[in-house]
Amino acid sequence: MQKFEIIDKDAMGRICRIDTPHGRIETPTILPVINPNIPFIKADEMRKFGAQAVITNSYIIYRSMKEEALEKGVHGILETDMPVMTDSGSYQLMVYGDVEIKNAEIVEFQRQIGSDIVVPLDIPTPPDADYTTAESDLKITLEREREAKEILGGAKNLLAVPVQGSTHPELRRYAAGEARKIGGDIYPIGAVVPLMDSYRFRDLAKVILEVRSALPVEPVHLFGCGHPMLFAMAVALGCDLFDSAAYALYAKDDRYLTVYGTKKLSEMNYFPCKCPVCSNHDPEELRRMEKGERERLIAEHNLYVSFQEIETIKQAIKENSLFELVEKRVRAHPSMLTGWRQIAEYQELLERADPKMKRKFLYTGLDSLYRPAVKRHRKAVKNVELPDEVTVSSDFGVYAQIYLRPVFGPVPAEILETYPAGHAELPDEDVIEEEALKVASETLIELMNANRERKFKIYVSEAWVKYLQNLPPNGELNVLP
Repeated sequence: MQKFEIIDKDAMGRICRIDTPHGRIETPTILPVINPNIPFIKADEMRKFGAQAVITNSYIIYRSMKEEALEKGVHGILETDMPVMTDSGSYQLMVYGDVEIKNAEIVEFQRQIGSDIVVPLDIPTPPDADYTTAESDLKITLEREREAKEILGGAKNLLAVPVQGSTHPELRRYAAGEARKIGGDIYPIGAVVPLMDSYRFRDLAKVILEVRSALPVEPVHLFGCGHPMLFAMAVALGCDLFDSAAYALYAKDDRYLTVYGTKKLSEMNYFPCKCPVCSNHDPEELRRMEKGERERLIAEHNLYVSFQEIETIKQAIKENSLFELVEKRVRAHPSMLTGWRQIAEYQELLERADPKMKRKFLYTGLDSLYRPAVKRHRKAVKNVELPDEVTVSSDFGVYAQIYLRPVFGPVPAEILETYPAGHAELPDEDVIEEEALKVASETLIELMNANRERKFKIYVSEAWVKYLQNLPPNGELNVLP
């Protein structure tokens, strides 16, 4: 494997560095898709938007300009010295059902034209395929990936080992484990575009989490993910690389990308963005332009906003505020919120990856209850040594050994200045969601049950009372005026 280094982490997101024969890629990042025959925007122009690498289709090159590519190499064809990833024709296989090339041929061709990241001809099994079909397709994919590994041997090219398995969680996890045994450099999650197109973000999140369960460290690429509204959630679930044809496909249909969804140019009065395109034009100007010029400008905006979101995500990872960013972004669509809440079923996976120490805990709503910091606090507080009589208060103006805080529950006075509970920014008790008070109260009751020999005198505001009605016998409830 080429050099791979993790620089920073938050949630399951990372800033990583991957070395390729044509330079280093820092993730998370997007690889814009370049059409080798008629590039909408040339590969080298992608630098101005923030691209560090691009992706193109080796099957199209093989069919339309094979000899030229063998002579010039893929970098010469695309006129760039950036790292280039080459897909194998699997997309055409998914759309048309067949391709006129064997796996060994296309892998060897990618090696010969100097692809930085080679992709075998995997079988992209669509969502909801029956188990037998998905299993059979996966068997062929794994055989082809092993063949690709042998062909590349000691070559400098990096090998991408796609993970298939349709929407069968056990197959995705198995495929990821087998891919890891094969030993690739990057692990793309394939055949998920139909899930994104139909807003099936719950299924998408489950697929990513199953793959990440078997690939705890390795670089993961989410094939076909090019919409900026998905990047923050996907990074937080463990994806490092994305590829985008969306910037061009959406532009051809006069669709304008934002981190909150897609807008039609025909319905826009103002641009909510200050990229060079939006700063120098208004929607009406673009509508009056010739189609080709308008498409180019919308595509440029789509790239600017996509890479800007990547920078926002990287800054959030640096600041340990990725949870807060994701919790805001997933409210762009109800299905995204449903998708993000799949983390509740993968708490151990998330807890292993998420840093234990951060600067602050900013509550953004009910989804903040799923963060590992909350679970860790609930575990840790059970190990605190307590006196025979314990005073608990929800009011910091009242002297107590333990203070009751929404979300976290009991917080010993000696850790009021430490992360997470001591560094938590929470709404007032009378306006915060009921679940935040309920979870906190349950944690206090668990602590009391674990210390039956001790007496707890509890002083709380009215907001807490209904959640503390069933205290164990060693508790005495008092309502503060």
